[in-house]
Amino acid sequence: MRISSDKIEGCQMSLNIEAEPEEMERALEGTYRRLVKQAVVPGFRKGKAPRPMLERHLGRTALLNDAWDRLVPELYEQAVKEQGIEVFGQPQVEVTQVDPLIFRATVPVRPVVELGDYHAIKVTPEVVEITGDKIDEALERLRRTQVVWEPVEREARLGDLVGLYVEGSIEGKILLDKESEWYHLSADSKAPVPGFAGQVVGMKAGDEKEFALPFPEDHANPELAGKDCLFKVSISEVKEEHLPELNDEFAKSLEQDVETMDQLREKIAGSLKAAADSDARNKLERQVVEAVVGQADLEFPAVLVEREVDRMVHQQMMALGGLDIDEYLKLRNLTREQYRDQLRPVAEKRVANALILKKVAEEEKMEVSDSEVDAEVGRRVENGGEDAKRVQEALSSPEARESLRDDLLARKAIDLLVRIATT
Repeated sequence: MRISSDKIEGCQMSLNIEAEPEEMERALEGTYRRLVKQAVVPGFRKGKAPRPMLERHLGRTALLNDAWDRLVPELYEQAVKEQGIEVFGQPQVEVTQVDPLIFRATVPVRPVVELGDYHAIKVTPEVVEITGDKIDEALERLRRTQVVWEPVEREARLGDLVGLYVEGSIEGKILLDKESEWYHLSADSKAPVPGFAGQVVGMKAGDEKEFALPFPEDHANPELAGKDCLFKVSISEVKEEHLPELNDEFAKSLEQDVETMDQLREKIAGSLKAAADSDARNKLERQVVEAVVGQADLEFPAVLVEREVDRMVHQQMMALGGLDIDEYLKLRNLTREQYRDQLRPVAEKRVANALILKKVAEEEKMEVSDSEVDAEVGRRVENGGEDAKRVQEALSSPEARESLRDDLLARKAIDLLVRIATT
């Protein structure tokens, strides 16, 4: 076998491989011995036809094709070993000459990662401050979770809740038909079309009304965009909201260990501070990692991005309760390739970040022990709640443990980079 290799863009290697005559002859002889046992050649018992007769009966091309199918993978594996190439995916093979056999194998290879001076990166952490206004806003959100809706005998106003029957049609075709639907009259509401809430304002229980409103020109369904819809609406009930007073009784009704509003405000402040600290830390980590990636020279094969896209698709389907991907894409009016195109930029960023963090870990001689992996498995199982058994099973395979090890190693690298950037 003769081999020549060339580096090409996209972190790939092109291997040009030419089979020696004796290698081709060996492959053809092996093909002959296998096929002669199966072929029925006139004038010969099965398995006894000479090779020239078998070639004449089946055609030399048939024997060559079968020999290539076995010889190409064999020579490719030998070439990879001889060249010392660490491959990252399946090769693309192109036969350029038939006899003697010459083929080109284009294969993705190890990413190239050259770090910059990440020790020189400095980032100022965000100072987190919880103001009284933020606490007031959180209190108001809590208050609104305790709203009570009470029936009223009057015309509907913005902010009310109305029980209604609504029918919507375009050119006589019914598009919407709902009975006993509760509808919140909000000035910002765009459902079912902008302006609908304003038409209902002023109606009271027992009232009926017909009106036409257009669908937006940029509506997701082009068949509806810009068309007038005729609505028939009747009101069965009007309710107004009653919010509880912000006093000690309200505080005690929300938290078992809270007796006063002052205590509730203090607890809210603590929760807001913890959430803000977490957000600030995540932002700081993103800034530091982006800075490290920005000063690095990085090249990686496209196959790594496609693997990450595969993983993202799988995660999305699992998050949706195992929904079939074709059903999901049908709901979003997307093809598989369109969906993958949407995910690819995020996947590329994730791959780049992962490669950079792995290189930092190598430079800093970081390791993750088996006991650390065990501890992480235990933590995730404990947090799994009712799904603890399923989580345990999912993390028991060697592949899952290795993935956890990579995650923990990346976490160590991030923590180190943040310490460097903030001291």
